Amino acid sequence: MDEHVSVEGLLRELAPQVLGFLARRHGQFDLCEDAVQEALLAAATQWPVDGVPANPRGWLITVATRRLTDAFRSENARRRREDNVAAMAGPEELVSPGADVDEAPDTDDTLTLLFLCCHPAVTPASQVALTLRAVGGLTTAEIARAFMVPEATMAPRISRAKKSIKAAGSRFVMPPEPERAERQRVVLQVLYLIFNEGYTASSGEELQRVELTAEAIRLTRMLRAALPDDGEVAGLLALMLLTDSRRAARTTPDGGLVPIDEQDRSLWDREQITEGADLILHTLQQGAVGSYQLQAAIAAVHAEAPSADETDWRQILALYLLLEKLAPNPMVTLNRAIALAQVEGPQAGLDLLATLEDDKNITETHRLDAVRAHLYERAGEPAKAHEHYLAAARRTTSLPEQRYLQAKADAVTG
Repeated sequence: MDEHVSVEGLLRELAPQVLGFLARRHGQFDLCEDAVQEALLAAATQWPVDGVPANPRGWLITVATRRLTDAFRSENARRRREDNVAAMAGPEELVSPGADVDEAPDTDDTLTLLFLCCHPAVTPASQVALTLRAVGGLTTAEIARAFMVPEATMAPRISRAKKSIKAAGSRFVMPPEPERAERQRVVLQVLYLIFNEGYTASSGEELQRVELTAEAIRLTRMLRAALPDDGEVAGLLALMLLTDSRRAARTTPDGGLVPIDEQDRSLWDREQITEGADLILHTLQQGAVGSYQLQAAIAAVHAEAPSADETDWRQILALYLLLEKLAPNPMVTLNRAIALAQVEGPQAGLDLLATLEDDKNITETHRLDAVRAHLYERAGEPAKAHEHYLAAARRTTSLPEQRYLQAKADAVTG
């Protein structure tokens, strides 16, 4: 194995494979997941010192199986389980870095794992956390840091999620056909939530958490490999790639926020743009269009514009109108108002924003005030722009956004 291969990257790639094998063979997803986490931690400690074993997957399976044996014993399940577990690896067997163990068939259970982590019995927040741990291979501490909560808060959340799945009587199989489409919708939503939290962190000092955006893209690529003909999976991957292509231009050297119309587009990642644009162009030609595909198409229009002034806002507005018909929600209307203002002027955008005043899903966030402030500034009403910039700054818990909005409030009346 290439010595330059990242141990961390390899472990994340192998995590769902090992967990899938154990869960398929032994059931009890909660115990299997704990055993795999312990094996991953052991590998993260041992491999950098002793070297990556010749068969890393087999190594992890053997160590996880040993941990599983201990767990079964601790639950007084020795008579029912130990014969099967012992057949995989004796509890006294030592695992050396060169161990050549390959007891698992070459199968990929990522899709089954994603569907299981997104079980309807689990809350959305816990679905995200459990997906990152079981499929992404992140430790509880890493997930807690990513969402800026104490590990002592995150650990019970993950534990409750696993207990909920167990209580629902779920087995390690794909859900029946009637449930599959709805469950897949949740899987895509969870991956998108992970990406969005990484792209614009909901709180804290940093605008972006690159480890989350990278993990969301990696997991979506895995899902795309499992479902190569699914247009919405392709659309979500394209949307992530096109959006993430702007990452290097979104902040100043000191971490300040740079809006898209002020970004240095030479810093945009052209490889990601090309891949994302080609992907969405191909999938749009294949049949029915979904919301992620439309969002990716909008992102492609932005990405392919040579400058902010050359952005095709009429095309973006048309795409938002289609998206609003297909999947109406206040964020789509908010973004349509921005596009409408670019095409017909700021007052048209402000009039559309007025239709959102009774929707608590948007009025309790900072975004409505932020867009209003921007449009009032464009309309030549600095006092109203100042008022709404300040209101938006008070509402956001992201410090880079807060500083940006405060600076805009100061500048508009300066």
